[in-house]
Amino acid sequence: MRIARAHILVGIDPESILKGVYSFIEELKKEIKEKGLDEEVKVLETGSLGLTGKGIVMVVYPEGVYYVNLKKEDIKRIVEEHLIKGRPVKDFTLKEEIEIIEKVKEEVGPSRKQTRIVLENSGIINPDNIDEYIGRDGYKAIEKALFEMKPEDVIEEIKKSGLKGRGGAGFPTGLKLEGARKTLDEVKYVICNADEGEPGTFKDRLILEGDPHKLIEGMILIGYSIGANKGYIYIRGEYSLSINRISKAISDARNYGLLGKNILGSGFSFDIEVKKGAGAYICGEETALIESLEGKRGEPRVKPPYPVTFGLFGKPTVVNNVETISNIPKIILNGANWFKSFGTPTCPGTKVYTILGHVNLPGLIEVPMGTTLKEIIFLYGGGIKNGKKFKAALVGGAAGVFLSEKTLDVKMDFDNLKEYKAVLGSGAILVMNEDTNIVDMLHSIIRFFNHESCGQCAPCRVGTKELLDIIEKILNNKGELNDLDKMISISNTMFFTSLCPLGQSLILPVKSAIENFKDDFLNYLKS
Repeated sequence: MRIARAHILVGIDPESILKGVYSFIEELKKEIKEKGLDEEVKVLETGSLGLTGKGIVMVVYPEGVYYVNLKKEDIKRIVEEHLIKGRPVKDFTLKEEIEIIEKVKEEVGPSRKQTRIVLENSGIINPDNIDEYIGRDGYKAIEKALFEMKPEDVIEEIKKSGLKGRGGAGFPTGLKLEGARKTLDEVKYVICNADEGEPGTFKDRLILEGDPHKLIEGMILIGYSIGANKGYIYIRGEYSLSINRISKAISDARNYGLLGKNILGSGFSFDIEVKKGAGAYICGEETALIESLEGKRGEPRVKPPYPVTFGLFGKPTVVNNVETISNIPKIILNGANWFKSFGTPTCPGTKVYTILGHVNLPGLIEVPMGTTLKEIIFLYGGGIKNGKKFKAALVGGAAGVFLSEKTLDVKMDFDNLKEYKAVLGSGAILVMNEDTNIVDMLHSIIRFFNHESCGQCAPCRVGTKELLDIIEKILNNKGELNDLDKMISISNTMFFTSLCPLGQSLILPVKSAIENFKDDFLNYLKS
């Protein structure tokens, strides 16, 4: 059998599926076979290749040439020119974006290379093939933990690593595990929050679609460390591809003895069940998620008690999101000091971001904590489209902060963002150009919060409606100057009196929009 001289990786994600990627792959394989290249050119399916809005995307190795927005009629030309004659077809490549990157390199840094821990396998392995994950050191951390470490050792390593929750709050993961470990209850649970309802955020979905076994391995490690034998993945019901891939991965892991009873003959048992969410934004809040898992209406609980002592079915429960859990296998395998070699002293590791909006290269990236906003937008995002000027970035999703040009040099980590009264949030960065109307943007956010409020507590139920009425009055040129102060006052009251983060978070976009982009509001008030 001849060794393949080239590999073609085709990204499979919801966007490419809608564009007909499976029939495209069939046609590509057929054309390659007709040209007698089927033994030397291999076509492989993988997860998202990190680009969004580019339709069907594939990359040809060893050259590393990316082709985007592909159609079936492009196949013959690519096979003839690139695979036979060795000449990449520039009409379909990322040529323009690459030129943009070259132009901004001098300004923001010498290299666009990412530092990948969570996404190290995404776009490289076939996520439906457990052997490919194992071939890249997958499940080695399980072997190490079960046979070389005590549960307390696993927790101590995670504590020493400084890993903080990547869902937005930034709570030290090791302390959460330690709290659950110390509870005396014999029944405990591990929950992965894969609900991801934050607008503009799709990082957890792409992690699941690109490397589902890493999440499973991380959940097993958490289960072992706290003494839990059952885990649940609460996943957004619309994430059909993610659900299919994680379900297959769970089944394959069971068949390999890596999940279920007596894992690897160690005596430790742990299994995972997938639960679909029904699309409620509020269920991203951990106690509302737990209520939903129990079959109740998804509404937040009063805290304390916290889930680590009184969670699912009244038992100690650890809840973390996909990105947080997916960091754990590498921490256990390589050690805390290795993890701390990335990022900043107080915020170690990397962060996965979704860059979207008016940028040339929207998509998914993973970079060290402390990377500046300027680097993320102008280097990894390729700068602003069509030569427009940068105006604002909404950092952290809808519940985040509007940052202006003055804050482009801010280091993106939990501590540095506090200086700007901003949050890392879900990792979404929505970039807006000079033509963007911030009043319109804030209206969309308030309308979303009003729609998604569960209505359980009056400050959020009434406050979101009041805010919506005021900003619609402003948009209709009927607002007054004191309406801006009123909006901040209402949001501030919601921050101190709402039951959960949904109501508590509106102060961030409202205050930052008004304070940083006041002229946008004054234009309406002057009319």
